[in-house]
Amino acid sequence: MEKYMLSIDQGTTSSRAMIFGKDGTCVASAQESIEQHYPQPGWVEHDPELLWQTVYNCIRQVLAKANIQKGQIAGIGITNQRETTILWEKNTGRPVYNAIVWQCRRTAPLVEKLKKEDPDFVETVRQKTGLVPDAYFSATKIQWILEQVPGLKARAGQGEILFGTVDTWILYRLTGGRSHRTDYSNASRTMLFNIRELSWDKELCQYFHIPESMLPEALPGASEFGFVASDIPGLEAISGVAVCGILGDQPAALFGQTCFSKGDIKNTYGTGCFTLMNVGEEPIFSKQGLLTSAAWSIDGKTTYALEGSVFNAGSTIQWLRDELKLIDHVSDCDVLAETVPDNGGVVLVPAFSGLGAPYWDMYARGAIVGLTRGTNKAHIARAALESIAYQVYDLVMLMQQEADCPIQLLKADGGASVSRFMMQFQSDILQCQVDRARERETTSQGVAYLGGLFCGYWNDLEELSALRHSDAVFSPSMPDEKRTKLLINWNKAVSRASDWEDKSE
Repeated sequence: MEKYMLSIDQGTTSSRAMIFGKDGTCVASAQESIEQHYPQPGWVEHDPELLWQTVYNCIRQVLAKANIQKGQIAGIGITNQRETTILWEKNTGRPVYNAIVWQCRRTAPLVEKLKKEDPDFVETVRQKTGLVPDAYFSATKIQWILEQVPGLKARAGQGEILFGTVDTWILYRLTGGRSHRTDYSNASRTMLFNIRELSWDKELCQYFHIPESMLPEALPGASEFGFVASDIPGLEAISGVAVCGILGDQPAALFGQTCFSKGDIKNTYGTGCFTLMNVGEEPIFSKQGLLTSAAWSIDGKTTYALEGSVFNAGSTIQWLRDELKLIDHVSDCDVLAETVPDNGGVVLVPAFSGLGAPYWDMYARGAIVGLTRGTNKAHIARAALESIAYQVYDLVMLMQQEADCPIQLLKADGGASVSRFMMQFQSDILQCQVDRARERETTSQGVAYLGGLFCGYWNDLEELSALRHSDAVFSPSMPDEKRTKLLINWNKAVSRASDWEDKSE
């Protein structure tokens, strides 16, 4: 009986289930979109029950597509949107509030308040967690829910409320409420986890007034996290199968891109853009706003990653489609952009939810500059694609400096990497090769690889390295003079968008 690995990928805009074979290729997949909720400007929420329902639907669909019989799934991996925060009742499993999504900025004033009250706060967080204090991470999201839902803080103090990032929530539901666990990579993004000691930090929990009883058990990414419950209708084919790999989406993509050596770097072009570099078994703590996280742990050895994030990448193209109505389909953006020879002097800064590294400006807002009477929608479409590459450039240049490691090759993946225009522009701006993986969904593939190592489906990293294949390699061809001018204009545009929102109230 042929065996496979099942990968569950719960992302920001959709849920996906994929089945991978021994050669690392996907034999079946299923996907469902997720409804976004925007209660107020800058706020983003998901319905936790819908997250689970879409995951459940995708698992059922993919098992049926591949005609999977009981005993054919060797193990399960879970990868997920990170930082997104869910609280639920321990006894009933019922969520007490909508999931607060990683993009949500509602706790930005709380972060600013903490910084002002304790000048040492920023350095304390950085030294313990590898993070920069920001509304992006889970801690202040947990704090906000505890304070806003009547009676919830007291109930949490009595051990009645559980917290989890999305991996923990999906695991909890998949195991019938028997497993309340997470992995180091997801724990690293809460602002409550000490990445040196690989444990929850008591001082930070007290600082944010979060009871430790709420927190899931943190385990290495390659571990036995729990088993699929036997009483979930429609999932009988995987009943009793172990969840043996959990990774946040970006370290999962790093693993799926087989970035196993120190200095290897990848960028995922998804809803956001995420650049990660493997920095080995000793964390590098950035002085200029990059983040450090535990990536994966195998056989007692933890690999760390240096990371920079672009909050709005593929979501910028969706904005052109859904709000501005400039295009009918995301794929139209490339076609439209290439109808003009250049951007016509137009630069778009998609700071819809602030700017991440290297700026870390929570109050920046989106801007389009350089408009003239001759500007048309093609110029804006082109500027939108270029804006994604510019933001990645900022991250890579900073990462190269901080890690003291020249970058010759960037591995690329994610849904938005299908844009040949953007991949070529990225190579031109970076002045290095961009190697796009054949398998776009390397997050799903990566956690399948990790879980497969743990359960013996694959033998070692060398075997996995041989499974990666390139789809296309883009090499730089832009003249230096043009490149320099474009980067100058980008920096000018960022300065216009920075610190836009009024913080006086």
